[in-house]
Amino acid sequence: MQIIVQKFGGTSVGSIERIQAVAKLISEEASKGHRLVVVVSAMAGETDRLLGLSKKLSSQPSALHQDVVLAAGEQVAIGLLGIALHELGISSQLFLGHQIRILTDDIHGAARIQRIETDRLIACLDDGKIPIIAGFQGVTEKGDVTTIGRGGGDTTAIAVAAALKADRCDIFTDVPGVSTADPRMVSDARVLRKISSEEMLELADAGAKVLSSRSVEIAARYQVPLCVRSSFEPSAGTMIVREEDSMENVLISGITLSANEAKVAIRRVPDEVGIPARIFQPIAEANINVDMILQNISKDGLTDLTFTVPKGDLKRAMELAEAAARDVKAGKVEAAGDVAKVSVVGIGMRSHAGVAHTMFEALAKEGIGIQMISTSEIKVSLIIDAKYGERAVRALHQAFDLHKPHTDLVGNER
Repeated sequence: MQIIVQKFGGTSVGSIERIQAVAKLISEEASKGHRLVVVVSAMAGETDRLLGLSKKLSSQPSALHQDVVLAAGEQVAIGLLGIALHELGISSQLFLGHQIRILTDDIHGAARIQRIETDRLIACLDDGKIPIIAGFQGVTEKGDVTTIGRGGGDTTAIAVAAALKADRCDIFTDVPGVSTADPRMVSDARVLRKISSEEMLELADAGAKVLSSRSVEIAARYQVPLCVRSSFEPSAGTMIVREEDSMENVLISGITLSANEAKVAIRRVPDEVGIPARIFQPIAEANINVDMILQNISKDGLTDLTFTVPKGDLKRAMELAEAAARDVKAGKVEAAGDVAKVSVVGIGMRSHAGVAHTMFEALAKEGIGIQMISTSEIKVSLIIDAKYGERAVRALHQAFDLHKPHTDLVGNER
């Protein structure tokens, strides 16, 4: 009998009616003879509501206390789903993070899973019950409740699948799979039948919201077969697989837009060895993620240094950059929160030329200027004015013919 881990996100369990629909999906899969393990997120909007309550009491609540508050959302969701399954005659057992011991480090709000103890899960399956696990939460060695941060429910599900050596992990959400672009921006975006884990990781890092990069990393590392499906409509979904040689036949797999970008520029930085390290050290110590970095050609021993950070970290990054600029005797520091990052991703870039030219030409036709460029082996990212973000995605989607079905070398549609 196969072990299948099913994860249901907040929109999938966002109402009593949705929870009943999810219970029917679980029942249908169980009737096929599979051994199921279910991971559930809090109902849509519940985490934000709980966060708002804690913020009413303190502008900077204790991270440990706030984790206890936020973890309550998943507890409610698994309880309601357990009731719905019982009404269908299906026996389940509910588990919070500390009950099966999803052990994490002690970084509250963004904890990382260290290991998962599976004895109670296996015993539950052997008893013919369905384990229902609260996603997004864990526990430290000392017994303190932690939360796993953005995409924590997906991360929990895939980590559980890896620990159990499950045959597959299905991530149920409100979209039918991974698309070539956000269908809310591009009306003719297509759902991909399969995509490599490397491409999915780049898309997630670049702003695609279907899966978090941490969950994709775990799936790739432990070779967990992963499928993104819709809980709202029948869908084969998108399989996230190991890279295959035939995949290089498709140049670009997807385009993403991230509006969560801000830009910081430090002018007249002394072009000396060790200066960049002195500038970025305090930013790193503040746990601010720096994404793209651009340094101009030195002139008269001085250069401009520009980098991007998450928009929510702009104020703090600006303060640290100004202090660092004074320390290294650089010039003024400028910031911009009205930028966006558009990225194109595809394994085919490794064996095909001309991606950058196609991007630049498409954007030039739309009158869209480029402020920064970053490349990797299978991704090109551009920083542009935020007001042109959606127009850029549509133009690039058209330029790379992503609205047309593509087939790999053996005739399988991607």
